[in-house]
Amino acid sequence: MLGNDLWERSAEGEGSADRRSRILDAAERCFVRSGFHRTTMQDVATEAGMSAGNLYRYFRSKGAIVAGLTEWDRAEMASDLSVIGAGDDFIAAFRELGRKHFEDEPRERAVLCLEIWAEATRNHEVAATAREFEHDLITRLTDLIAAAQANGSVSTQSEARDIAVLIATLADGLFVRRALLPDFDAEREVRHVLTILGALLKGHICLSQGGCGAEASP
Repeated sequence: MLGNDLWERSAEGEGSADRRSRILDAAERCFVRSGFHRTTMQDVATEAGMSAGNLYRYFRSKGAIVAGLTEWDRAEMASDLSVIGAGDDFIAAFRELGRKHFEDEPRERAVLCLEIWAEATRNHEVAATAREFEHDLITRLTDLIAAAQANGSVSTQSEARDIAVLIATLADGLFVRRALLPDFDAEREVRHVLTILGALLKGHICLSQGGCGAEASP
């Protein structure tokens, strides 16, 4: 524990937000390396270079750490979507997001998503965090698409929320494939997804259960 004690003394001037970030970085590495279920709070503390007692001052459980990681992702998502205007070229914007999340960012981020999703199937605290993130994502996408439909840049053949849910569904699939497949071809698979989204946004694909009438493409 000497190394941890030295680190904690050297970090006395470090702010609370910086320590939380250090812990979350450490937890992400642990979850990817050993899996959420096998990782202990002591593992995270050791990876972060601090005592377990100090770690508990910032996060009471692994579920609380997941909530912290999710807050990071939510802030990043909000930043990504905030730069897309209602009149923008949605496909171009989503192409940039696809390159960022499925090519530029390390594969370990996709692995981490799978670990959290798997734990959400048996851990109520993690499940609640995952549901909250999903709700926030769908709400933001729905508002963005609805605004684009209102100004005529996106077809109204399908409900804005239905489009948002499909976007989230396809993105989740890409995360799974990237995490699992060593030969995952991000450029090719993202291009295929964008082809489907382009047809949907132009009204060439309809998600309405009652069927869609003819409509001019935007």
